[in-house]
Amino acid sequence: MNVDGGYRVQPVPSSHGPKDRTHRHKPRRRKRKAFLIAACLAFLALVAVAATAWLAVKAATAKDELNMAASLLPQLKDEVMRRDAAAAGRTVETLRGHTTNAREATADPLWRLAAALPGVGPNLRAASEVATTADDVATLGAAPLVGVLESLDWKSLAPSEGGVDVRPLASASPAIESASNAVAQSSERLDAIDSANLLPQISEPLRQARSELGSLRMGLRTAADFAALAPAMFGTESPRHYLLLVENNAEVRATGGIPGALAVLSVDEGHLSLGSQSSATRLGSFTPPVEMYPEQQNIYSTRLGKFMQDANLTPDFPSTAEIAQAMWEREFGQRVDGVISIDPIALSYVLDATGPVKLTDPQLVATAGESLPVELTSKNVVQTLLSDVYKEIAQPELQDIYLAGVAKEVFSALASGVGDDKLLLDGLAKGIAERRVLLWSSSPEEQAVIGRYPASGSISGPAVAPAEFGLYFNDGTGAKMDFYVKRTVQLIKECPRNGYEQITVRVTSTNTAPAEASTVLPRYVTGDGVIGVPIGSVQTNIVAYGPVQANVETVTLDGQKTEFAPYFHSDRPVGVLALRLAPGESKTVDFTFGKIVQHTEPNLVVTPTVQPVKDVTLPTENASCG
Repeated sequence: MNVDGGYRVQPVPSSHGPKDRTHRHKPRRRKRKAFLIAACLAFLALVAVAATAWLAVKAATAKDELNMAASLLPQLKDEVMRRDAAAAGRTVETLRGHTTNAREATADPLWRLAAALPGVGPNLRAASEVATTADDVATLGAAPLVGVLESLDWKSLAPSEGGVDVRPLASASPAIESASNAVAQSSERLDAIDSANLLPQISEPLRQARSELGSLRMGLRTAADFAALAPAMFGTESPRHYLLLVENNAEVRATGGIPGALAVLSVDEGHLSLGSQSSATRLGSFTPPVEMYPEQQNIYSTRLGKFMQDANLTPDFPSTAEIAQAMWEREFGQRVDGVISIDPIALSYVLDATGPVKLTDPQLVATAGESLPVELTSKNVVQTLLSDVYKEIAQPELQDIYLAGVAKEVFSALASGVGDDKLLLDGLAKGIAERRVLLWSSSPEEQAVIGRYPASGSISGPAVAPAEFGLYFNDGTGAKMDFYVKRTVQLIKECPRNGYEQITVRVTSTNTAPAEASTVLPRYVTGDGVIGVPIGSVQTNIVAYGPVQANVETVTLDGQKTEFAPYFHSDRPVGVLALRLAPGESKTVDFTFGKIVQHTEPNLVVTPTVQPVKDVTLPTENASCG
């Protein structure tokens, strides 16, 4: 009982003790934990979405900025070609703004973090590298070059009465070299990226960037080398003397034509002058022959070192130049510093810039008579020098005088600075590109640099593409009939054989001389059958070169297998075949090369002839492989 007299009610023990109350709260805790996990996951997903969106924004920004930068490149190139330094400077500043924005977009901390992840990481790193490279090229390459453009007086680089002033170019040389090195390093960075597993959205822009940068790299390297070589070669340190060979394509040789007219081109402090003149005919025969490389003597005979007219039977111009230098020294006692060759087609490019030149020497005017022009233009110089002169002048000695006189007048106009300097530089560049202008220096250091470029006329070394094929012509008629020969040359990719590539070099030749050539053409042009070739017919020794380690497998004439003479020159396979064509006759020769180990696009080099290069070299064709 209670103290108040009532009964105390005892609590009934519950069947759920304290432990059971804990169990009652577990579902709530689980729910709370699940909620927290879900919230965290949602937050992470939100962060991931936000990060992805942020990266997408940055990627879009980088892409847009790089596209805008790329769209400015044609404009910049045009301004540079027009030498508009002010406009080029403004374009470069705009270009740098875009590339800087692209670089900053891909340098974001989140971008760098994502670039470390598997999967998407390599693509982000590649995109970042492209943006960084673009900015480096704009800042370290384009900007300094525009500065050079502003400082150079381009007219001073073209010949004038005051000579060629290359001192500003020498001053600009370090800046050009620095820009070239910066672009080269950027190009190497892009080339080092493994693009095998990149997304198409990244791999395609990367491929384009590599291609554009590779082209820019080559152009800058050329500019840097020219800036380094030009001062000394233009006689700023001491006078230079170069033997000038004016090649005559009417009697074809491997590098173009026989070296008919000869002269010494002297350069002193940029001033050009034409000195001693002679001709291959006047030099006559050299007994004993000058020293030759045995490998080339085996292919081209001792005539290579016996006659100036045959010094370029070999397509290797450095060898030709060494022989010509030795012949000139033996005959005149003067050792020249280098050799330059040029043909009448290249002279026509010079006349495009200088305008017409008139023959003023009374002897030349008398030699021209009533039939040959005394005013030479870009339109008539080729026809005159390669055909008409032989019809109108019977004596070889007078022909040589006329040819040498025309060459002298053209170079006098060149040296005086007459005409359009831009057209002149463009014309010379075109002649070099077509291998109608070739250069050799007796300085080993200078020649090592020249040897990197097609202007060297080398058949081996850095100027030669890995999968290079050469098709060269040497006259076997002993006359000037090549003016009437039309040719086309083409590479054909055959089906692989035994795991190796196969390439056919096809040449089709046509003798366009009139059927009555024996009676309407001068004897000096037809050769008069003196060495056994019927009058009016043309005989040519066709020489085909393949890439190193390949073999000449077969040679066919109009589809029929034929014998040929196999050789090697600087580890390159060589096939030689003599081809004779009657007037109006056309024949096709195929040289098929096998065991080709180079897996790059083939390149074709052909003797520059009377024809335009674009009419001779046809596009590469692919054979149908089943």
